[in-house]
Amino acid sequence: MIGKVEICGVNTSRLRVLKNDETNALLLRAKDGDAAAREELIHGNLRLVLSVIQKFMNRGENADDLFQVGCIGLIKAIDNFDTSLGLRFSTYGVPMIIGEIRRYLRDNTALRVSRGMRDTAYKAMQMKEKLQSELQREPSVEELSAALGQPREEIVIALEAIVEPVSLYEPIYSDGGESVMLLDQIRDANNTDEHWLEQIALGDAISSLGERERHILALRFYYGKTQMEVAAEIGISQAQVSRLEKNAITRIKSNL
Repeated sequence: MIGKVEICGVNTSRLRVLKNDETNALLLRAKDGDAAAREELIHGNLRLVLSVIQKFMNRGENADDLFQVGCIGLIKAIDNFDTSLGLRFSTYGVPMIIGEIRRYLRDNTALRVSRGMRDTAYKAMQMKEKLQSELQREPSVEELSAALGQPREEIVIALEAIVEPVSLYEPIYSDGGESVMLLDQIRDANNTDEHWLEQIALGDAISSLGERERHILALRFYYGKTQMEVAAEIGISQAQVSRLEKNAITRIKSNL
């Protein structure tokens, strides 16, 4: 937000800030159906929205999107504010704006996470900020668990669940030439594209064998039985098992 003057086409440097008595007067008029007063209230509290969305700017969300969602929360606060309670409008408006933004963030993620888990994560983050301020250091998971009265495992899982997923093709290093992607750093040498192709080809080659040949190979190489054990199980001689096994392997090799 630093140095950003325009957001959603609004010049933030020129936004008006209403005084408390001006806000109260406009709220009373808006409650009586004065559309102009409602519009003035919205424009006069946009700085309130800006101050709230700064708390959510470290999540990689588009500032314009957050601002628009925050404005929805502001409008809801204006329409639902009870002037008879004697509260400052900001006391009611800020939680409404925050709630609207949190709903947006909860419902617009690449991975769907349960509401309960998200609530746990947000409570943990708020408690983390509070403890960090009090302790002047990063609180441990055990300290968070004790402060919230929830199991350590639940807090860890909840915090991990709301982390935005990273693409395997995300560039993590570039020296001006070809970029190194995350996929290059975590690739499994046993599960390369070539290995998958070999597995598919082997499956096709085995499927071309007769049922008895496939059965013999399964007993020999999957269940680890000897040729004598296979012979006794299927009712043929050990020499026949040896010949069928050899022929089957030769056919697989030729198909590959």
